[in-house]
Amino acid sequence: MTAPEDGAEVGHGPGPGADAHAGGPPPTTRRALAVTASNRAAAGVYDDRGGPLIAAALRDLGFAVDGPRVVPDGEPVGRTLREAVAAGYDLVVTTGGTGISPTDRTPEVTRALLDYEIPGIAEAIRAAGAAKVPTAVLSRGVAGVSGRTLVVNLPGSTGGVKDGLAVLAPLVVHAVDQINGGDHPPAHTTVHADDHKSDHPDSVSGRPS
Repeated sequence: MTAPEDGAEVGHGPGPGADAHAGGPPPTTRRALAVTASNRAAAGVYDDRGGPLIAAALRDLGFAVDGPRVVPDGEPVGRTLREAVAAGYDLVVTTGGTGISPTDRTPEVTRALLDYEIPGIAEAIRAAGAAKVPTAVLSRGVAGVSGRTLVVNLPGSTGGVKDGLAVLAPLVVHAVDQINGGDHPPAHTTVHADDHKSDHPDSVSGRPS
């Protein structure tokens, strides 16, 4: 039996019914990068705690994750983001540098490289944090797309990271697929009674015109 390649996950092989897709294109591995923006963590003053949380959560969502890359605030973050976009990552999630102190520059360097923003993601992240900590509204993180890369800023605190990841978990895979031209997945449609009023033979709108 051939040993798995370095870095390959073991124990997640095809399950029952996988042969239904035999002959189809192989699944595409989504690539993600975790980035920590922190002068003190980059200098070794304290350990990075938010970046590993991001990396672990994205792996759980099926991404092949690099990082966390720990860099100082400001332009080093921008340089890392530009390199990530050039390298073709599908998703980059940052933590740190989103507040209102003089060194918090992550939103500025992120926005500078975005082709367009997705404000609903950043708004949902702030709302999730504010439900627990009122000062979460001071986070200025942004989210958007550069090329084919989705970039999302999370706050620097571990609580803010966890809240942000909870927002991203149900939507980020779909968002990445959409950015890369994927179709909407089949959904279970909820049928409301009003939707079929016109189907009744006695309804005015249901009669032949």
